[in-house]
Amino acid sequence: MSKVPEVTLVFWVIKIAATTFGETGGDAVTMTLRWGYLAGTVLFLSALLVLVALQIAAKKFQPWLYWATIIASTTAGTTMADFADRSLGIGYTGGTTILFLCLTATLGFWYWTQGSISVETVDRPRVEAFYWTAITFSQTLGTALGDWMADTSGLGYEKGALVFTAGLALLAGLYFLTNVSRVFLFWAAFILTRPLGATLGDYLDKPVNHGGLAFSRPLASAVIAVFIVACILILPQKAGRHPGEAESVR
Repeated sequence: MSKVPEVTLVFWVIKIAATTFGETGGDAVTMTLRWGYLAGTVLFLSALLVLVALQIAAKKFQPWLYWATIIASTTAGTTMADFADRSLGIGYTGGTTILFLCLTATLGFWYWTQGSISVETVDRPRVEAFYWTAITFSQTLGTALGDWMADTSGLGYEKGALVFTAGLALLAGLYFLTNVSRVFLFWAAFILTRPLGATLGDYLDKPVNHGGLAFSRPLASAVIAVFIVACILILPQKAGRHPGEAESVR
């Protein structure tokens, strides 16, 4: 039985909100509370490891547990990327490149050992381990890529968000109008939603003279958290369909 949700519009709405929360929540701990990037990384990575273990031990899809794990991965991704880019001095370009290679290697090894990287096959502990590793690398990559787009490229947060929105719109067009691999489109969209959330989060809490709205990080995080909880309570979700499910029923 698949323990990840069916990929629908609801999935993408909550995913984008979760990635935005990851940016504001991660920054609230590391910057507003002044824990620093290393301590923040240790905190959120520890929470992520615990939640992944619970997710793997679960017998079926549980929306609250799944989205808590996604949020942990996106906050951990924020602090890990910031720690590498800023504290270690790798820079946004270097961090983005390294993380892209790590994600590509993870997906490649997953495909080589399992024969598929489709989320519909996430129903065994080993596949779940690949899935959550890829998820975490994609979240961390998204943070670095969003910062690179906003700062290094000189586009700023608003224009950076528009670029990622346009990229997602292109993927949606390919989904509805072509026969491009659905697996490829999923992972491409999953990666792009993270920098979109990162730039939206930065837009909410960065100073006005840096192109943001200057909301406090705790306030922005609280509003986004309420929105996520409301979506989980109100909008229906069900487990994704395993490719062998129909055959087993017959």
